[in-house]
Amino acid sequence: MNKRVLYAAMLWLIPFIGYAQFKFGASEKSPMLKLSYSEQMIKDYYVESVDENKLVEDGIRGMLEKLDPHSTYSTPKEVKEMNEPLQGNFEGIGVQFNMVEDTLLVIQTVSGGPSEKMGILAGDRIVSVNDTAIAGVKMSKEEIMKRLRGPKGTKVLLGIVRPGIADRLSFTITRDKIPVHSIDATYMIRPTVGYIRIGNFGATTPDEFRESLTKLLSEGMRTLVLDLQENGGGYLHAAVEVANELLQRGSLIVYTEGRRVNRSEYTARGGGLFTEGKVIVLVDSYTASAAEIVSGAVQDYDRGIIVGRRTFGKGLVQRPIDLPDGSMIRLTIAHYYTPSGRCIQKPYEKGKKLDYAMDVNNRLKSGELMSADSVHFSDSLKYYTLREHRVVYGGGGIMPDEFVPLDTTKYTRFHRELAAKSVIINQNLRYVDNHRKQLKKQYPDFADFRKRYEIPQKLIDNILAEGKKQKIEPKDDAELQRTLPYLRAQLKALIARDLWTMTEYFAIMNEQNDIVQHAMKLIDKENR
Repeated sequence: MNKRVLYAAMLWLIPFIGYAQFKFGASEKSPMLKLSYSEQMIKDYYVESVDENKLVEDGIRGMLEKLDPHSTYSTPKEVKEMNEPLQGNFEGIGVQFNMVEDTLLVIQTVSGGPSEKMGILAGDRIVSVNDTAIAGVKMSKEEIMKRLRGPKGTKVLLGIVRPGIADRLSFTITRDKIPVHSIDATYMIRPTVGYIRIGNFGATTPDEFRESLTKLLSEGMRTLVLDLQENGGGYLHAAVEVANELLQRGSLIVYTEGRRVNRSEYTARGGGLFTEGKVIVLVDSYTASAAEIVSGAVQDYDRGIIVGRRTFGKGLVQRPIDLPDGSMIRLTIAHYYTPSGRCIQKPYEKGKKLDYAMDVNNRLKSGELMSADSVHFSDSLKYYTLREHRVVYGGGGIMPDEFVPLDTTKYTRFHRELAAKSVIINQNLRYVDNHRKQLKKQYPDFADFRKRYEIPQKLIDNILAEGKKQKIEPKDDAELQRTLPYLRAQLKALIARDLWTMTEYFAIMNEQNDIVQHAMKLIDKENR
């Protein structure tokens, strides 16, 4: 027989020999062998070359997609990006920035960070990094961040253009750990009423929360408004520690249980800073996971009242499984249950992740966000709070004690399109950039700014003109008039943020927030 023909025949026989070993060998029923064998055959014999790493990643994703909506696979890069906001720090130069016309504009420096120490100022433009131009070259924001960040102790040379200074400035910054704060705002919203907004539950959240409580207690707080609107959750232990500051020693905060995971209970260890004063927790449709744990514990113990709209309903516990290359599988292993026994997780159909993701939109269509009467619970999901024995329901999210309907008239189509195309934020950045010194001089403190400052008509005109240029216009004068009050409040809040911090931003925006204002009315009514 021709040697070439014999060799070809042997090649054809290889997979069949392997299949025979698979089918009739000792491990004939092993699904793992089947999967491994399939990957090997595709790699070796598919008509075109394949990326083996991608092949395996797609296989993992394919398996997970048939499970619940929260079992996921993440690449090493995605793992790092996902963990940074929760770990409480990253390594870099310590600036908050935004892009204005292909140029990096410093909004603020991080207090105590390396850039502040070296004299970088708000309003500076970073035009080069290590002698590589980053201005006017259409470099992506992600690529710029990659150049600015780096291991602690490494140096980076920045080229800076500063308004009022003719020559380009050079700064050599030594990168350092940059804190990432999870609490967005802390202030006295009314006399004796403190307000804390938690953005997510990260590694530093418990310490930040205690600092915020201590500050507000020193300022005379007797009632706490804990704002968890749009809080997508985070670490379980952070939620437990936050709840510990509000509940009596020994109170069950949450428990977890799964098919192969025994029941684990998390209880308050005592010594909380605010276990006696009144508590109001604010929630909405995007309040999820760890934020629902805190909300559920407060409600079940009748420790405070929940105000807002039904929460997201994310009550699945993921175990992170680190893979050798730095990637990760987050595999659902159990459910979260509130102290009364309610399962936080809303219903889902395996493999239907798109339907699950569209749930909030479906709530809007069904009218649930506008009326509490549109939310229907089965009697089989009825539970009772642990002290006052009030009826509460399980089966998906935390239903508030005080429902606040979504006001769809406040957010006009015109405003949504202006925001979506970044018209509002870009015009605000230009305005602050051109008037920062003047504003700081005219309004040396926030209280004065809040009382006296009004948005100039010129800024509104610039937004309308830019919108028109991008073919974004109000349907009629009535839509414009409905848009302007909220737009002015938003602009004032954004300017306050850029001059001070996020606390000042929320101090202004909260006066427009229906859920916050409903809580204020409840407090006023009780104090009469």
